[in-house]
Amino acid sequence: MHAHIAEAVKAPDLISLRPDLVCLRFETMKIYSALGAVRHLLESGAVRPGDTLVDSSSGIYAQALALACHRYGMKCHIVGSTTVDRTLRVQLEILGVTLEQVEPSRNLRLDQELRVRRVTEILEANPSYHWMRQYHDEIHYYGYREVAEQVDREAPDGPLTLVGGVGSGASTGALATYLREAGRDVSLVGVQPFGSVTFGSQDVPDPDMIIAGIGSAIAFRNVRHELYDRIHWVNFDCALSGAVELLRGSGVFAGLSTGAAHLAARWERRADPSRTHVFIAADTGHRYAESAFARHAEAPAFDALKPREITSLDELSHPWSTGSWPALRAARQD
Repeated sequence: MHAHIAEAVKAPDLISLRPDLVCLRFETMKIYSALGAVRHLLESGAVRPGDTLVDSSSGIYAQALALACHRYGMKCHIVGSTTVDRTLRVQLEILGVTLEQVEPSRNLRLDQELRVRRVTEILEANPSYHWMRQYHDEIHYYGYREVAEQVDREAPDGPLTLVGGVGSGASTGALATYLREAGRDVSLVGVQPFGSVTFGSQDVPDPDMIIAGIGSAIAFRNVRHELYDRIHWVNFDCALSGAVELLRGSGVFAGLSTGAAHLAARWERRADPSRTHVFIAADTGHRYAESAFARHAEAPAFDALKPREITSLDELSHPWSTGSWPALRAARQD
């Protein structure tokens, strides 16, 4: 029996779509990150029950931190993106979360800068609050050790290719790190939207980009670039195609970041069928029901999509590009 709902919903399911293709499906992935981080802060004495934790979020981290605070008797203050929808707003309100949303913006950089600026103002006015810094504090890696252990137990023996949206870097970075520590041969493939500074696509915007949580307009210190073997840059249309095909083919209803990861994993599988490919489904597709899934008839044909293999970031282009990250980093430094 679970002591709290956060413990019940955090555990993912490994779903075998094909013998060498596995979906690591979460209801809401960042609960692991938030629970592990809050538990560490309490055990280390950095915070005490009743303290207020504050951070910014595009959606799923807000829910995760709210549940972690509820679990451990903390107060929660979230500065949210406009992607925090009414369903989540109502949940946060009932859970006692203080939620502020920044002004609507189609620009990722402006949205994130506004949120960080507001968090800074809140901390200046309330110095006793603790900033969770999900993008920069390595404590957000800790909670994923348990997930890595589950993947190691349940995934087929042999080499793995792990594919997932990068975002803050904690989920993919932590899973790859812990699996490698356990002795697994792991290739790590990160997925990014165009317009994200994290892997150098900031000069190639995607005007339709609503893939919340996997890109960044500001540098995230939790992204450890040396961990990644390949990167896929995927635009909205391709991510939608991947999400629609996943739902149609497997019944898994997941968000746009999952659609992009599914697309990338299927391509990587074709390139190296000797490995088991595990892609991360970080959350469900409900918040994209109107903005994306309702447009399923517009999605490009999944099997017709093919990425452009690049050797320089100058070659990045829509709708989908991919390349070896160590080679691209070396070329950029030259």
